[in-house]
Amino acid sequence: MVEKAEILYNKPMKTTIKAKTWKAIYRLLDKVSPVDYDCGSLCNAACCTYSGDFDEDEMGIYLYPGEEKIHDFSADWLDWTVESAEDFEFPDSWSGKVYFVKCKTPPLCPREMRPFQCRTYPLTPHITEDGVFMLIYNDENLPYKCPLIENKISLNESFVKATYTVWCHLLRDPLIYDLVEMDSLNRQSRL
Repeated sequence: MVEKAEILYNKPMKTTIKAKTWKAIYRLLDKVSPVDYDCGSLCNAACCTYSGDFDEDEMGIYLYPGEEKIHDFSADWLDWTVESAEDFEFPDSWSGKVYFVKCKTPPLCPREMRPFQCRTYPLTPHITEDGVFMLIYNDENLPYKCPLIENKISLNESFVKATYTVWCHLLRDPLIYDLVEMDSLNRQSRL
């Protein structure tokens, strides 16, 4: 007999974001960069190549619902892990598969295929207690320091605008909205 949890684990999450939308988002973000140079030169690509006391199995990022549709599971530069959303700190509305990826060839990963989170870093979405959406510097507890954040380096206006535009679109999806809202509430409770 198949357990209910197994059935949920094997189901992809229902998202309103289609593959063609993810492709358009990637194209838009391909045209912009946080700064006019390779920011990885400031920190030896710490976000891609970190190797320290942090558990290496915890390194990597998750893909947003539907984002996996535009990535090749057989690509030799990515390690894929498929997990159950219920096993991690995701909103209650998230059930089914969550995809975690890790670059196997940092810092030589194909730039045009880097995941969404890599494209928008060091910014992250935040919804205030009043329901106002804004972008802030990523404040996750990471095992490395980002010089763009630490040194308050000015980001390109085109990057900020494109990232804001993309997030405004993505927040229309209930799953993504729920995640941003949950992260924002958690952030506010730490203040």
